[in-house]
Amino acid sequence: MAVVDLNSDIGESFGAYRIGMDDEIVKYVSSANIACGFHAGDPVVMERTVGLCEKNGAAVGAHPGFPDLMGFGRRNMDISLSDIKSYIIYQIGALKAFAESHGMKLQHVKAHGALYNMAAADEKLADAIAQAIASVDKNLICVAMANTAMQKAAEKAGLKFACEVFADRNVNPDGTLVSRKLPNAMIHDEDLACRRVLRMVKEGMVEAVDGSHIKVRADTICVHGDNPQAVEFALRLRKVLEENGVKIAPMASFL
Repeated sequence: MAVVDLNSDIGESFGAYRIGMDDEIVKYVSSANIACGFHAGDPVVMERTVGLCEKNGAAVGAHPGFPDLMGFGRRNMDISLSDIKSYIIYQIGALKAFAESHGMKLQHVKAHGALYNMAAADEKLADAIAQAIASVDKNLICVAMANTAMQKAAEKAGLKFACEVFADRNVNPDGTLVSRKLPNAMIHDEDLACRRVLRMVKEGMVEAVDGSHIKVRADTICVHGDNPQAVEFALRLRKVLEENGVKIAPMASFL
C-alpha cells in the first residue's frame, strides 16, 4: 500500500489579522507547517496552532521564512548566509519550544515562500538552511521539492528528506513551481488536481505546463489552506487517495 503525508501551511495569522482556515484544514492533514513569526504568525498564534495540531493528531513542523511580514515572505531578499542560519535556528527553536510545551515532538522543517524557492536553486543558501536544521536536531526531516539544491543540501547534512509535491500548483518542465506572478500558477479545477496528485503518488509522474511529463517523488502533498474552498478540497483529496488504496500518515512514520 502506498503511504503519503498531507501537509498544509498554517498559523499564518498575525495579531488581529486572521489568515487561513486553520481550525478546519488541520482536521484533514497529517502534518502542519507552522509559521514562526518572521513571514507570519506570532507567539500567541503559534501556541494556538500547536494546540490545534495536538487536538487533531497532526504532526508539527516549523515553517521558517524571510523576516518580511509586509510581503508575507514572498519577496526575494539578499541576506548573508550566516544571518540566514541564525534566522532559521531562531525560528525552529521557537516552534520547537511550543511543541514540547504541548508534549509534542517537532517532526520537520519546511522553508516558506521566497526562501523555499530560492533554496531550490541556490546551493549555498540551501546548505545554510540544512546546516541550521541539523545544528538544532539531526532527526528533523527537511521538506522541499525533489531534485533541487535543497534536497542535495539536506542529504549532505545527514538529514532525512521528504519530497514535496503541490496539489494546487502547476510546475515548469524542470520541476520548479510556476511563478505566482503568472496566470497559470494555480490549479483551480479540483477534479484535475485530484487526478494529478493520484498520478504523482501512484506513478511518480506529473504533467508540466508545456505538456511534457516529468518524474517526481511524492512523500508529502501540500494543500494550501488560505482560501474558502481549501477545506472542501482537502477533504475530497484525502477521500480520493484513500479510495485508491493510499494511506495518509505523518511523514515521520514512513521515512
